Amino acid sequence: MIVIAGFVIGVLLGLRAARKRGGNRLDMLQYGFVHGLIFALLGLLATILAARLSG
Repeated sequence: MIVIAGFVIGVLLGLRAARKRGGNRLDMLQYGFVHGLIFALLGLLATILAARLSG
């Protein structure tokens, strides 16, 4: 669940960053995907750490 939420939040932040820099649709797609991927990986790391530390 954290991974999916991280991906969605990352996509939204990436779209906002690309729009702020004046990017076209392909720029927004790329920024959204890359930010989503990074946030999803961070969410995966958080999920693994939570599972490891819980017992």
